[in-house]
Amino acid sequence: MYQILKAEKTIDFMRWSKFTFVLSLLMIGASIFTLSTKWLNWGLDFTGGTLIEVGFAEPANLEKIRHALDERGFGDATVQNFGSARDVMVRLRPREGVAGETLGNQILNAIKEGTGESVDMRRIEFVGPNVGDELAEAGGLAILASLICILLYVSMRFEWRLASGAVLSLAHDVIITLGIFSLLQIEIDLTIVAALLTVVGYSLNDTIVVFDRIRENFRKLRKGDSAEVMNSSITQTLSRTLITSGTTLFVVIALFVQGGANIHGFATALLLGITVGTYSSIYVASALALKLGITREHLIPAPIEKEGAELDELP
Repeated sequence: MYQILKAEKTIDFMRWSKFTFVLSLLMIGASIFTLSTKWLNWGLDFTGGTLIEVGFAEPANLEKIRHALDERGFGDATVQNFGSARDVMVRLRPREGVAGETLGNQILNAIKEGTGESVDMRRIEFVGPNVGDELAEAGGLAILASLICILLYVSMRFEWRLASGAVLSLAHDVIITLGIFSLLQIEIDLTIVAALLTVVGYSLNDTIVVFDRIRENFRKLRKGDSAEVMNSSITQTLSRTLITSGTTLFVVIALFVQGGANIHGFATALLLGITVGTYSSIYVASALALKLGITREHLIPAPIEKEGAELDELP
């Protein structure tokens, strides 16, 4: 069992709760406004389109390929390595009235003329818009279902004020992350949906660690109001939170910088989500529970009267 820190060592986190509450509301409002005006930049996984894989004899120059396609009217093409430096994948949004095979030949010729190198066609795949709509719906339902299941789990494990704070902080993390993606118009694909689900699980784990300590301290500390108990609990778990988030961010930053185009969106979503999730587990979740009126009486189990106790007390 952890030793309770003394009052002089406790950081007064709740002193800033009003400021962070307003900050979170502003970020959520800005995210909702951005999502309602610019929406999301859906990738080919959701909109449908054509995927073309070509092979080079030597390592491919991606910038040269992008420039060649841009000059020939394919500026919206996504170009990235696939498997090795000699294999290149080109993804294009749907072109009305152009067959997939014809589009593939146009791309192949554009690359050959623009780079002056020998290029082989490896494969052409077409993803219809109906499939993309189904994937978008399935991705949204997956995130919604995860939040509902988490709500049920924390409702059984914690008092309803703590459970509400945990679930609302998760919604806070997802909305702000999506708002940043909408603002920057970063392409959304299936890997980013996976990253958002990862962020939900990561943030929840961090919040549960803090809430476990809050519940424990409410039962152990006989002095101090609710804000003081929360400050003590967050301070005690702060080193764990910072170490866990810091080591995770080191890996995510390495993926963001050196991972390449294939996982750039995934790393970006994790980088944003973990940063926002660490902030929300300290301020948003606990501050919301405090604003909902959590007190010691709500977390101390009611005494159970034993059967026959009154008879035992009779002379």
